Amino acid sequence: MIVAIIPARGGSKRIKKKNIKSFLGKPIISYSIKVAIRSKIFDKIIVSTDSNEIMNISKKYGAEVLFKRPKNLSGDYVGTREVISHAAKWLKKNVSKPKYICCLYPTAPLINILDLKNSYKKIKLNKQGYVFSATKFSYPIQRAFYLTKFNKIKMFYSKNFNKRSQDLKDAYHDAGQFYWGSYETWQSNKPMFQKNSNIYLLPKYRVQDIDDLEDWKVAEKLFKIKK
Repeated sequence: MIVAIIPARGGSKRIKKKNIKSFLGKPIISYSIKVAIRSKIFDKIIVSTDSNEIMNISKKYGAEVLFKRPKNLSGDYVGTREVISHAAKWLKKNVSKPKYICCLYPTAPLINILDLKNSYKKIKLNKQGYVFSATKFSYPIQRAFYLTKFNKIKMFYSKNFNKRSQDLKDAYHDAGQFYWGSYETWQSNKPMFQKNSNIYLLPKYRVQDIDDLEDWKVAEKLFKIKK
């Protein structure tokens, strides 16, 4: 059984009701659900949530809500792996053991059907770790700086100040869209970033992390361009 699990708790802090907030006229979670359905990869598309409102909206757009997420897995400091692991165990006990599980984030409207299909092919070849979406930093992180408590500029690596960009290694980051793993991988304590994991590379223009309202507006503009 191939399963998509969308973790969507109700207690978002920085953006109120973030997981169901209107994104260009529709709840943002609906985009992840629709892409999962249209990909025709999954036997089940499940939302793990502690919110009745999210439950109802998720069902409206075609996802299943088979259980209510327990309170101890709904706090601010609970990791994604714990939530997916819980859902996978529930499925194994009450439905059937999943073979591969894809965690889809509910606030990733730029998810692409073809990316899901191609990354699914990659996880079937890599049973030891994860396959997750990633993209390249647009600026060399080796020349990044921060502000001190006195509002002064200080470089993380001052030795790189005079180095050319092309002489520095490319750096990549998690794109925050999807994460594939076998049932066994999700149940392990292995971190996402490990030697056995692989990335599915996305172009920078199709990646936007949404942490605040400014990010939200950028994501809407990128979505319009994509369409």
